[in-house]
Amino acid sequence: MDVWLAEEPDSYDPQMMRARVLVERALRAHRQQHTGVAAYENRARHAAQMATQRAPQDPVPWVCLLALAQIDVHQRRPEHCVRPVEPMLPPGPWGLLDEVGRRDPCNREAYHRILQFLLSRAVSRSAQLASVFDFGRWVASWAPVGTPMLLLPAYAKIEQCRLYRAEGKVHPLWRRQWAEEPMRTYALDAFRGWFQKAEPAMRSVTDMSYLAYALWASHQFLEAAAVFTAMEPYATREPWDSLEERPPGPDGGQALMLRARRESLAYAHSHTPPSAPHSPPAGRNGHLA
Repeated sequence: MDVWLAEEPDSYDPQMMRARVLVERALRAHRQQHTGVAAYENRARHAAQMATQRAPQDPVPWVCLLALAQIDVHQRRPEHCVRPVEPMLPPGPWGLLDEVGRRDPCNREAYHRILQFLLSRAVSRSAQLASVFDFGRWVASWAPVGTPMLLLPAYAKIEQCRLYRAEGKVHPLWRRQWAEEPMRTYALDAFRGWFQKAEPAMRSVTDMSYLAYALWASHQFLEAAAVFTAMEPYATREPWDSLEERPPGPDGGQALMLRARRESLAYAHSHTPPSAPHSPPAGRNGHLA
């Protein structure tokens, strides 16, 4: 990055890349409770703000500013405690999300940055999880067909399990909740409204992995098999690693993923009607030739 910037100091692309890197450094410093997190954040914020002025129509600098909202857990900055249009949601960086939306409606990263912000707020765990679910449900209620935002309820549910597991509170029957309403409907809506509608080249392996888990856990095996087949030959560690019911191991959730894939494909194979036999062409007077 520094070499690129030195070679092209007036180019916007290396400047934007630098802002991206600085944002990730600030977030990592925050997660690690580094003593210099404020300095990292200030550098990242300045770089992102400069990029907004350099390229006013680019949504990426605004996504960077939205990402930095996770560090402000007490929401002291005015732009991080704006009232939302949805009354069920808490104050947050909704103005920054609107700035992204004006430039790139339905920007996937922006909505996932909001999820992380809601989980970072200095409120009770129950309030955090409630806001995450409310956000996921709200977005899914209006998300356009063909967008992966229809998966946000599944992401919110998996975040719940990840947090509870970290606290040692995962109930052994937790996965059954996926087979109940409304999670089963959310999983099917994402399959029909996103997976079946989006261009295959635009479907990320990560999103397909989350959808595959949601469908398998909700006993929608035919649909899960279709997603697993589309993913081949790729896979991701998440959400399998966070949802493995056994203690974390070196396989990174591979055993759970292979089990879900095996069960889904076996069900699909046993419930797929056999192909109709090929009939030879008919000859004159209706007789077979």
